[in-house]
Amino acid sequence: MLFDQETLDKLITFRHELHRYPEVSSQEQETSNRVTDFITQYEPDEIIRNLGGYGVAAIYNGIQTGPTVLIRCELDALPITETGNLPYKSNYSGTAHLCGHDGHMAMVIGLATLLHRTRPEKGRVVLLFQPAEETGAGAKAVIRDPGFARISPDYAFSLHNLPGEALHNVGIKEGSFNCASQGLWITLEGKTSHASHPEDGISPATAMCELVTAFTQLPAKTEFANDFALVTVVHANLGDEAFGITPGFAKVMVTLRSETDRIMALLQEKSETLIKGVAEKYGLKTDFGYEDIFAASTNDSKATDILKSAFEDENILCKEMPAPMRWSEDFGQFGKVSKSAMFTLGSGLNQPQLHNPDFDFPDELIETGTRIFHRVIRTILGPRS
Repeated sequence: MLFDQETLDKLITFRHELHRYPEVSSQEQETSNRVTDFITQYEPDEIIRNLGGYGVAAIYNGIQTGPTVLIRCELDALPITETGNLPYKSNYSGTAHLCGHDGHMAMVIGLATLLHRTRPEKGRVVLLFQPAEETGAGAKAVIRDPGFARISPDYAFSLHNLPGEALHNVGIKEGSFNCASQGLWITLEGKTSHASHPEDGISPATAMCELVTAFTQLPAKTEFANDFALVTVVHANLGDEAFGITPGFAKVMVTLRSETDRIMALLQEKSETLIKGVAEKYGLKTDFGYEDIFAASTNDSKATDILKSAFEDENILCKEMPAPMRWSEDFGQFGKVSKSAMFTLGSGLNQPQLHNPDFDFPDELIETGTRIFHRVIRTILGPRS
């Protein structure tokens, strides 16, 4: 075993504590405090706080100079009400750790227990607890923070648990690993009138329906024939709930998704052309914008090889992924400043899916995740035993 039973029990108990007190993106102040208080007992050489919001970086220096290896996990929970009757169920209605970030944090804190006992032979290890992953804002904010210049990693690694895959099995893919995605909102403004005289107003009803249909058909266009592209209509709203009013306003929200940033740029271009064309056709004013912006995550070849070597050394079954994960991850931002790679860790064949109201991170994965990251650190920084 990597941990003695007392240490493992402490990590599990702390994971449950994090689960009871979740906080959504950019509001993770108490989670940040809990992590800092807990990790302090394992005496990092430096703790940097308030990185890009409530981010925390715990730094362990090696004996000699060498590369900096960053291991990243996420602080934030989701704005979803948890169901079920866990003894450590969320104390906050409408907020819960239903993506497993509480478990990811426990894994990275597990590394602190090991680094406290044995420092690397060279270089530095940075344990990063990142805010606001769910909104795509956190990684950018951390990297732009002046405090990040003191970290400047050579390598960065992360994982995400994956329901539907066997416990402890991992998935990896060089190159594109997570899709790019962006939330696009569109407003259509006409003019209200009495419902008995719709001809005296300008209703966006037909335009909204045309937009919804056109967006769902957009990925089928020839420009995307050889690439993965997806447009999902997630919200559409027309006028007020009143039988006497011809509507004068509509809002449509869609999610754009692609394997690469190049295709995302093309999706944006085609979407904006579509919006402007429909608005002009029906004599409507329009506005649009983007939120929850995630770049594609790309696994560096050298960092990917290091992970594969760690899986082999730890006798963990690894599956080469045939295609990127469709969901997005802002970890891709770290690939712009370091050699980075991410992998999936199976959280059970019958596990509820991520973001389901009954999801709960399996505690038995804590040691597995820590083991892999610890092997990566030893591969790069030593000691290798």
